[in-house]
Amino acid sequence: MIAGWLAVAALALAALALAAFLLRLPRQDLTLFAAVLVFGLAGYAWQGSPGLPSAPKAPESRVSDQGEAMVEGRAALFDRTTAPPDYLLTSDAFARRGRFGEAAGLLRRGLEEHPDDLESWLALGLALVGHADGTVTPAAIEAFGRARAIDPDNPGADYFLGFAYLQSGEVRAARAVWASLVDRSPPDAPWREGLAAEVARLDEMIARAPMLQGQ
Repeated sequence: MIAGWLAVAALALAALALAAFLLRLPRQDLTLFAAVLVFGLAGYAWQGSPGLPSAPKAPESRVSDQGEAMVEGRAALFDRTTAPPDYLLTSDAFARRGRFGEAAGLLRRGLEEHPDDLESWLALGLALVGHADGTVTPAAIEAFGRARAIDPDNPGADYFLGFAYLQSGEVRAARAVWASLVDRSPPDAPWREGLAAEVARLDEMIARAPMLQGQ
């Protein structure tokens, strides 16, 4: 099991090194690239089986892994030149342990005093999805929408919303969100090509699965 995860982590680190040293991505683009890698690993943690034939992981441990990936993936989007607010740090501590309801409650109280904090709205959207066991609720959609309104050029809200839809099995909804993000992104945006490929992959999946066409 450990060997399987080490192999996955090694691939992620190799890709990150490639982006940093060979592709020479700027710092802002590199942080987004790191976030995509972390959330890719999160999806693998939820859906993949890197540890087979070992015994399956306990539900509590899987939830903890999910919370850890959510926090790290979101945080990777932001340049830590200044420390995040205390309520966000405390909320992240709850989310890392899978206590998403408490994390969301702290974020809501913090956002009353910091309504324009983009990262906090993203964190709230993710916490609400986690608290609903992966379901994308109207409250989560609203939180991601608030994040998008604060900075329409930041891809975080739509990337994470699409990812949440995909993990919940709402393939067509994920495709719609990501396709809209691709259409709005500049031609040279570092995430555009990879995300366009994901949209094409979802299109192929939908075309081959009649049950998805009426989703």
